[in-house]
Formats: sequence, structure tokens, C-alpha cells
Amino acid sequence: MNRAFRPHWDEYFLLVAKLVATRSTCLACPVGAVIVKDRQILATGYNGPPAGSPHCTDQGFCYGDLEHCGQSRSLPSRSIHAEANAIAYAAKHGVSVNGAVIYATKEPCLACLKAIIAAGIDQVFYETPSHPGDADVVRDSFVAAGLVQLQRLQISPAALTKAVTFLEQPMLSQMVDPP
Repeated sequence: MNRAFRPHWDEYFLLVAKLVATRSTCLACPVGAVIVKDRQILATGYNGPPAGSPHCTDQGFCYGDLEHCGQSRSLPSRSIHAEANAIAYAAKHGVSVNGAVIYATKEPCLACLKAIIAAGIDQVFYETPSHPGDADVVRDSFVAAGLVQLQRLQISPAALTKAVTFLEQPMLSQMVDPP
């Protein structure tokens, strides 16, 4: 492995979003998001129920009396999406996200995309596309109107390898002697 390799900024922020997703309390689909402006992280968010509400990881599923996640499909989700949580966190702490970029591990749903646009975020990078559906027409109209740019982003194998290596080993073992 080339030790001098550095991930591109977009890969770096998507890797951070993936790490943020590990805090998700959603058993069905953990998602993470990072809001960035001028290469500085403003806020992060992951999906899960509101603070103070039982976590899916604690009770087993969205609702305590279910046997598997599929049973909750006909019930309203208790989860706040990662993008909405990141925007709410920034607002709660008085951080403007106007003109920022958001990186998410999953393409935002229509509700989150509307919140992203309303917050003044005009560029979205995501790793995994959402399921196609009727909302695509609305999403595409927002893109066509220039309200938001959507771009799928894949992390390169080299960036993933370096990230895994750094996560698995203590930092001192990563150091190299200067030339």
C-alpha cells in the first residue's frame, strides 16, 4: 500500500459519514450524514428515534412488540433521518448550513431533500441510491430547476483500504520514519 495516499476530500467526508452511521440505532438501514462548508464539518447526523425515545437497538425493532423489522412497514417510522438530524443539530446549536454541502451514505428521501434545499444546502453527495419511485419526478424537477445538485460518490478501493488499516491498528503502528 502506498502510505502517501490521501483520499480525495469527497471520499474523506463520505468516509466520515460512514463512520457516523455506526451510531445509528436503526437496525434495518443505518445511515449517516455530514454537513460540510469550506472543508470544515459543521454537523453530523445519523438515523434513529428522537432523543429520549426508546432506541430500536434497545427494544429490538421500531416498536417493542414486533418480531422483525418487516412488520413495521405498515406503521409510521419512528426514525428521524440522518440528513434531518444533521440539519436539526446545526440549527439547535446556531450553525448556519446555508451554502454547505451534505454527504450521506444513502440518497436522501424526498422529505429530507426538501429540508436540505430549504436549509440552503445546494449539493448532495451520496453513496447508495434510494429505491426508484414516484418521488423521482419531484427530485428531478428540483435538480432541473437548479435548486440542488445530486451526485453519487463511490469510495475508491485505495481509500477504503487505508481507512480500514487506520481503524484496525493503533496510530503508532501507522507512523513511518521520514525520508
